[in-house]
Amino acid sequence: MNFPIIILGVIFYIYLSDTLLEPLFQAEKNLQKTVKETLHELNIPASTIQINTQMLSKSIKDEKSLKRLNRIAQATDDLLALYNQLEYDIKTQIDKIETAEFYLDEILRSSINKFQDIKQDIDIKLQIERIKINTDKNGFIKVVDNLISNAIKYNIDKGHIDICFKDNHLSIYNTGKSIDTKNIFIIFDKYYQEDSASVGFGLGLNMVKGFCDKNKIAIKIDAEENGTKITLNLSNII
Repeated sequence: MNFPIIILGVIFYIYLSDTLLEPLFQAEKNLQKTVKETLHELNIPASTIQINTQMLSKSIKDEKSLKRLNRIAQATDDLLALYNQLEYDIKTQIDKIETAEFYLDEILRSSINKFQDIKQDIDIKLQIERIKINTDKNGFIKVVDNLISNAIKYNIDKGHIDICFKDNHLSIYNTGKSIDTKNIFIIFDKYYQEDSASVGFGLGLNMVKGFCDKNKIAIKIDAEENGTKITLNLSNII
């Protein structure tokens, strides 16, 4: 006699759950939509500021004005970097990240080209064969960009960067002050910076660690005599 009552109870519970939870699901969808649209709109004014500061820097000759303009340009670059990081973080939480096949050497060459204007007299050598990998392409590009950017940022005048691939391991070595061994275990913490005087928010390496953990890419940091080498084991995505 209790069986029909149990069935009715289950049916009532399912109906009640759907009735109560449907507004919550709809609210979450609306929130996700609002976040995406707002994030997209934030990129437009920041990009506009960046483009106009670049144009103004070509016509302004006054040294003080140029310094002020450079500060605006740097703040805009920082804002866009945070935007890119936030966009990627939200995308990984809300959307399904699709994997794709692409060539490692193409990603590295593209990343090196991005930093041609800021690398100045730093020599970058790339020794890599044509290797196809399969992973979240946008996420991997951000990893490579962050590592190369840091290799430039913490380098020395007329220093060099060596990027090579061997036995499924990608290594990026840069000359400069060797990382303090006591900091190796905390270097991937959010907001950590080896050099507190450097520009930036210390978010890059934390993102690198998050991506590598998610994709089972082991990271190794070696403090060498005249620089630092970071090695990624890409076996899991080749």
